[in-house]
Amino acid sequence: MADFDAQPGRATPSDLSATQREADEMDLRAGLTGVAGLVADARPVEQLLSDVAEFAAHAIPGVDGVSIALLQSELDGPQIQMFSATADFVAEIDGVQYEILHEGPCITAMQTGRAAVSGSLGSDDRWRHFGGRVARMGVHSALSLPLVVDKTVVGAINSYARARDAFGDHAVELGSRFAASAAVSVYNAQLLAGARERTERLQRALGSRAVIDQAIGILRSRSGATAEEAFDRLKRLSQADNVKLVVVAEQLVNEAVRRARARNGR
Repeated sequence: MADFDAQPGRATPSDLSATQREADEMDLRAGLTGVAGLVADARPVEQLLSDVAEFAAHAIPGVDGVSIALLQSELDGPQIQMFSATADFVAEIDGVQYEILHEGPCITAMQTGRAAVSGSLGSDDRWRHFGGRVARMGVHSALSLPLVVDKTVVGAINSYARARDAFGDHAVELGSRFAASAAVSVYNAQLLAGARERTERLQRALGSRAVIDQAIGILRSRSGATAEEAFDRLKRLSQADNVKLVVVAEQLVNEAVRRARARNGR
């Protein structure tokens, strides 16, 4: 059985039939299969998270809407950001949770690393302000599942339902199994996106370095200056015009090319 934080006095739905359990297991397997193939498709992180949210909405019983939130490293500490939601009311709920009240099941799940479940948000003492506000929106049940990789929480899957006591132990169990697989896919997608961004930055840096070296060569050929003297002149031009060094270098190179073509009648 999954380890989770439940609302005190939470009611649990009656036992499900064997047919319903089998149907739920089939939905879960379909979701797990879909999630397992996402990273292989090399999708952008935003698209992957949207797909994970859709798979979760089908894999977790009783769901009316799902969101995916990630922890982002910022200068002032980790920040929670909602990246994808399957319904507008879910995005509204998470906006209240993260940006206004700073309390709710997702925040609790990320802090504890355990699933957080509520079947009557309006009377849940853990999140007095959040629960009452969401209940007035007609949403009464929540299930937040942390995305954990190597004991580190990287995000959460947040499920909401309008019905009371929508998420019993069975739903928590299936949701936890889905979240364990989804966490790996989300984490790997983030690593891949990070590697791509670093590669692009390196390529841009190498391109900038090549242009700067060309500009230094042009200045040296014109004045007989050393490489250091030519580079210092580029820096002074950059500072005087309040323009990036690479932009000054590009302008100088382009001007040299234009003059050469004019001399050659091109």
